[in-house]
Amino acid sequence: VQLVESGGGLVQPGGSLRLSCAASGFSFSSYRMRWYRQAPGKERELVADISITGGSTNYADSVKGRFTISRDNAKNTLYLHMNSLKPEDTALYYCRGGDYWGQGTQVTVSS
Repeated sequence: VQLVESGGGLVQPGGSLRLSCAASGFSFSSYRMRWYRQAPGKERELVADISITGGSTNYADSVKGRFTISRDNAKNTLYLHMNSLKPEDTALYYCRGGDYWGQGTQVTVSS
């Protein structure tokens, strides 16, 4: 089983990024999927989750209206579109499906 995140990087405040999470080795389309993040010195935080079909999503209050979670079950890929990024969004972002976790991709928001 592999979950591989990509798309992180350094972006200025107000900028945008799209994270991807490519899944292999498990039945991606059978799992509710989630994005988490962890900033230095802070606990891991649930950012967003999406139902199996993509028809239902939930967001942390801190990202509501700025981030959008989506999935493509045909491509076994999860996405996180992040707009209006703030310095406080700086963190290591992880995807999760069931008991499976990716290794994370770093997002740094700084001028």
